[in-house]
Amino acid sequence: MTSPFHSVFVAHLLFFASRVSFFFGGALFSAIFFRHLPELDALPPFAQACVKSVYVAATLFGLFCYSLELDRFGKAVEDGPPDRGQ
Repeated sequence: MTSPFHSVFVAHLLFFASRVSFFFGGALFSAIFFRHLPELDALPPFAQACVKSVYVAATLFGLFCYSLELDRFGKAVEDGPPDRGQ
């Protein structure tokens, strides 16, 4: 990915946002897990449990991809545009 400008400050903001989004993913998973932990004495139907598990896993994977793209964008902004062969 190439960036039209170079800014170390903006790159650091993007790196920070990337790391913070990972915290939100962990907090989301923890909130879901601890919220529904008392309900595990009566298990839901298998199909429903699978669908909910896939939904949570897909959400966490989406947050992972988002943080990875923010990292890549931050790296591109930090490095700046490539030289034009002057």
